[in-house]
Amino acid sequence: MNNKKKYLSTPYVFWAVSFIIIPLCMIFYYGLTDKTGAFTLENIGAMLSPEHSKALLLSLGLSFLSTVICLLLAYPLAMILHGMNVNQHSFIVFIFILPMWMNFLLRTLAWQTLLEKTGVINSVLAFLHLPALNIINTPSAIVLGMVYNFLPFMVLPIYNVLGKIDINVINAARDLGANGIQTFFKIIFPLSLPGVISGITMVFVPALTTFVISNLLGGSKILLIGNVIEQEFTQASNWHLGSGLSIVLMVFIVINMILSSIFDKDGEGSML
Repeated sequence: MNNKKKYLSTPYVFWAVSFIIIPLCMIFYYGLTDKTGAFTLENIGAMLSPEHSKALLLSLGLSFLSTVICLLLAYPLAMILHGMNVNQHSFIVFIFILPMWMNFLLRTLAWQTLLEKTGVINSVLAFLHLPALNIINTPSAIVLGMVYNFLPFMVLPIYNVLGKIDINVINAARDLGANGIQTFFKIIFPLSLPGVISGITMVFVPALTTFVISNLLGGSKILLIGNVIEQEFTQASNWHLGSGLSIVLMVFIVINMILSSIFDKDGEGSML
């Protein structure tokens, strides 16, 4: 019987080996070798060059800013959803996650149409004789695209953790004289920290590695590290340099995931 159960994991093992382990091995092979196949650290060291380090610092800055904005927006929204009755919040949560079913590229293209100089928003502003909104092809547009696309990934883990907090603990704090602010900072927020950390991970990681949002909303004027890596693979055909830069980027992702595992050991902040 146990052997039969092991066979059931075969499709997953095949999937993991084919699409996770083998690609990672290829990234490390190309990143740690030159075009002759000799071992080198030049591809990783290339991150220290002015253009690459500038792209990395800009990516880290915009990703951090987007994550903070998502957290500030998501936590109150998650608390509002949690405070509704069952019938209401089930429908509203469904409406909130409905845009996630739409293609990621289409959602970003929609914002490009809204924000461009002759787009919908500026057309409405011109009709109302108001100043035009010129944020397309700027870091602000990229941050807006990141927040819009990744906000649900911050809301859902926090909402899920808030639903697991025992209401008796909150009532006990209030019975002992704690006011609303004290109850939040000493009871609710510490207990919801796993969801916050999980949300930060699920927003920061894709924001750091994105290149579609910066391509569409930032134009060719703003290059994030994701754009640089994508160009090395698709335009320059320099898999060695692209892989080396990807390895450096993996370090930040691994650090983020380690912090998530430390603060959310039981997986309470999962979206399920």
